Parts: sequence; C-alpha cells; structure tokens
Amino acid sequence: MPDHKIDLPGGNHSVLLIHGLTGSPFEMKYLARKLNKAGFAVKGPCLEGHCSTLKNLSKTNWKDWYRSVYESFLEMKKSSDSVSVVGLCMGALLSLHLSYEMGSEVAALSLISTTLFYDGWSLPWFKFLLPLSYCIPFRYVYSYSETEPYGIKNEALRERIVNLMKNDSIAYTKTPAVSMHELFKLIRRVKKELPAIMTPALILHSREDDLTSTKNPDYVEQKIGSKIVRKIILDDSYHMMTIDNQKDRVAEETVKFFRERVSIRRDFRVLNDSRN
Repeated sequence: MPDHKIDLPGGNHSVLLIHGLTGSPFEMKYLARKLNKAGFAVKGPCLEGHCSTLKNLSKTNWKDWYRSVYESFLEMKKSSDSVSVVGLCMGALLSLHLSYEMGSEVAALSLISTTLFYDGWSLPWFKFLLPLSYCIPFRYVYSYSETEPYGIKNEALRERIVNLMKNDSIAYTKTPAVSMHELFKLIRRVKKELPAIMTPALILHSREDDLTSTKNPDYVEQKIGSKIVRKIILDDSYHMMTIDNQKDRVAEETVKFFRERVSIRRDFRVLNDSRN
C-alpha cells in the first residue's frame, strides 16, 4: 500500500490526524485540506505496520501504532504553539491514550466514530463468537474480510473506494485476528483511562454508523474526565464520516471547536504573561 502520509505547513497551531485500523492517512485527507485552509499546520502519519502489507501489520501491536502517534506529536510540538488531535475509529482511541499520557500538552480532541464497542447494525449475527478467534493459535492464522457497506453510505463513493481497496491502494480489505486482539487490548486500556482525561473533546458520531452504535459516543461523554465536551450526532453517514456524505459538517465542526480552544488557550497565556 502506498504511503499516504499528510504534511501540510501552516500557522503556529497544528493538528495531528490519526487514521483507523487497516486504513491509511488517505481517509483523513479531505479533513486535512479543510483544516489547513483554516490556518492549521497538519500532519497525518501512517501508523506502524500500515501502508505496507497485511503480513507486516500482523507483526505489530497497539503500542507500535501508538509510537507512530507519540513520535509525530513530539515532532509537531517543537514548532507549534499548540497541537490538537483528530482520531477516526481506532485513531480516536489512540488520541484518547495520547491525551491521557500528555495531559494539557494536547490542546483539544476531535473524536470521530470512536470504537469502544463493535455493535453496529451491519455486523454478522454470530459476532458474539468472534472473541474465540483471538485465542491462540487462531489469532495468528485467521483474518476478517470487510464487507458491504464498508462504512460508506454514499453508493457512488463506495464503489470507487472499494475498487481502490481491492488493489490495496488506500486500505486493507482484511483485518488479521491478531490485530483485532491488539485493538481490544487498547479498548480495555482506554476505558480505564477515560476518567483521567481532561482534554476538551468534540465527539462526532453517526446515528447510522454500521460498525459502532451511538452507545460509543454516549459512553465517552459519560466517562471522560474533561469538563468541556461537545457531542454531535449526525444522520446521513456511516462509519467513515471523514469521507462520507457529511464530511463537510465533520470538517466544519472540527475547525470551529479547535479554533475556540486555541483562542481560549492564547487568551489564558496572555493573561498569565501580563500578571507576571
């Protein structure tokens, strides 16, 4: 798979974009352009093991994926007054874990299609049996094949995306069971960390999400420790909200929220400087 990493120079305030499991920065490119047009410098790394082969992905764990996020964040901090973070699906979990570790160093979060529970309407009736495939030795030989609707409600777009996926151009069509096993380890970790996360958070989710129900954003809203939480439920997209019918609304809400947080942080810094 080609490396679709994003690197768009901009102002003094930056945004780190984190894609989902088996995906690539391609799924964040539209949002990246909108953020950059709004004045933000934007980076979107390819997570370890992705943008390569399924064999390489199956050799990595969630800590490897997180290391890609952590290193990119530290690099961005060197040249930015603030760094906000956007995560899609598993990327939202990595965003939350980063906020847990870095605290106020993360200016704000935009959590899109957060995946803590796989309970969407498109999943097979036998989904309760899936944990059995994570057991040794099955998790090293089994993989899941993604099926319709691939997280995309827009049918014309879905057809184009599926053709690209079949060529491994933008994402994998399969997910190794060992990678799902690692994802569920990350989910358990983030659930424990949520009450200690104080970063201002925007939560974006679709009522029609095919993979994860609105139980997910509700859970984050209820459990996160932050006093600044804005939850928005949209109604004309599936899971891949950054490329689906309401991608403009996702971008608009993210830009608005990040601008508000940057402005407040800047005013607070000026006030402190004047007092000193």
